[in-house]
Amino acid sequence: MLSQLGDEAKVLAGGQSLLPLMKLRFANPQHLVDLNFVPNTSYIKDDGSLLRFGTMTRHSEIENSQAVRSIPILHDCAAGIADVQVRNRGTIGGSLAEADPSGDWATILLTQKTEVRCLGPSGKRSIPLHEFIKDAYTTSLAHDELIEEVVVAKPPAGSGSAYLAFKRAAPVYPTASVAVQLTLEGGTCKDVIIALGCVGLTAVRAAKAEQELRGKALNEQTITRAGEAAQSEGDPQSDMRGSAEYKRRLLGGLLKQAIGIAARRAGGEQVEISHIYA
Repeated sequence: MLSQLGDEAKVLAGGQSLLPLMKLRFANPQHLVDLNFVPNTSYIKDDGSLLRFGTMTRHSEIENSQAVRSIPILHDCAAGIADVQVRNRGTIGGSLAEADPSGDWATILLTQKTEVRCLGPSGKRSIPLHEFIKDAYTTSLAHDELIEEVVVAKPPAGSGSAYLAFKRAAPVYPTASVAVQLTLEGGTCKDVIIALGCVGLTAVRAAKAEQELRGKALNEQTITRAGEAAQSEGDPQSDMRGSAEYKRRLLGGLLKQAIGIAARRAGGEQVEISHIYA
């Protein structure tokens, strides 16, 4: 249908991004191709070393899935998206395809080994997430191509993760957000991946902050240095959510908290968290 209708057609998944844009007259597609009636597109499958999500899997399904508990950061993300109405309609595939720089999924999935499996008239292909999102609202998808599923590899033993966002209220996008995935060996940070959200045109990999932790003892000093390093990464813009400097300071504070939670989880502790609200 997308091939037949051409560039004037848009895909409708959960509608939580497209419909607001249409109401504001920022989008005016001539045709909507509704995916909600396509069978077998909503699922969560545990394949041992992988978790596979159908493109139409709702945020609320991920939030309430026991299989997802094996990667806590996925639950952190799904449970913190907007309010229950949005979580019941919005989809993981729709969120990634929209590539909104203020979205949650791209930030947390950047810390995981994530592949986006796509399907189109030319067949199937798998794209690593860091190559899939090109720019704000821009992905590798061709016009007549769809996300089929999102595949996330389970992290190794001794790993922990956490996602924290600072919001003015539940329904709005974060002012800033931080995702952390780390692996501990004794008291040493064997490996770590940090992603920053809402401070660039895409989620930002915080390489400098990672360097402050990787291969070092995880203590107050190294965590503080990582938080300070994170403030220099990304390119926050002043807007109604706060000034650029305010967002940089938020990153430092959020990262320190997220590292602490991820470390506790890596040690086997069950830690429930929620976003931070102004």
